[in-house]
Amino acid sequence: MDRLASMAVFIRAVDLGSFAAAAAALGLSAPMVGKHVRFLEERLGVRLLNRTTRRQSLTEFGRTYYERCRTVLAEADAADALAADQLAAPCGRLRVAMPVHFGRRCVVPVLMALAREHPGLELDLSLGDPIVDLAESGHDLAVRTGVLEDRGGLVARRLARQRMLVCAAPSYLDRHGRPRTLDDLTRHQAIVYRRSGRVRPWLFPRQGQSAAEIMPVGRLRLDDLDAIADAAADGMGLAWLPGWLVRERIRAGTLLALLPDQPHYLYDCHAVWLQTPHLPLKVRLAVDALAAALPGLMMEGEGSG
Repeated sequence: MDRLASMAVFIRAVDLGSFAAAAAALGLSAPMVGKHVRFLEERLGVRLLNRTTRRQSLTEFGRTYYERCRTVLAEADAADALAADQLAAPCGRLRVAMPVHFGRRCVVPVLMALAREHPGLELDLSLGDPIVDLAESGHDLAVRTGVLEDRGGLVARRLARQRMLVCAAPSYLDRHGRPRTLDDLTRHQAIVYRRSGRVRPWLFPRQGQSAAEIMPVGRLRLDDLDAIADAAADGMGLAWLPGWLVRERIRAGTLLALLPDQPHYLYDCHAVWLQTPHLPLKVRLAVDALAAALPGLMMEGEGSG
């Protein structure tokens, strides 16, 4: 007898509570269900079920074997699905949650290109900074930046890293001078990013040590990265921002990147999805596309002033 087929029959008999119910569900006879279970027991040399004329129950070993069988069959189904994926095209709705600015500038263009390549794919994109609960929201995928919270049941793949740059407008530097060291930063006005009521320090790598932390001081506190970049370009102070966000402003000369000898802090960007035996093709292709495109898109053209 086929071992995987017998495992499937055994699982159904346990789930439904009797050989008769399993036989009806599987289109088999009750004796055939019993034959599959006995095949496993004889092969293993261990009893899986305690059976009487009125009821059946798992033995202690049977309970452990039942859980392993479920895992084995789920993996077998996932392996079979891989072959189907090779012959299929992604279709249906793909729901993705992402931060507003990073999503608009970096993620959305990649997903739009994917949708153009696969006409059967529908996009349902949510741009918002609050972190969504994937199990409750129904999203297939989330793109997140920064440190991930440790949550069970989730799978994460790093897509890229974003460089954080200290920058300022030429007009500000003309008035207040250019900072040359990290210590100089504390003597300058900063435009502070405040999210969820918290002000986070500016971080700078140090070899063999934890990152140096500079707490920005300034009279402007904003919860919108684009607004901070605009205020910095208007000469209101220093800003610590992702390179992809200020790239065009640096090219245009409205902002200058500072501290050229100071290594940039790198924030990770991850794709996150619910743990599943088989990742749907549409999700897998989206993650692969983002992993391929985002590193170059986020680092392109960054320089120091």
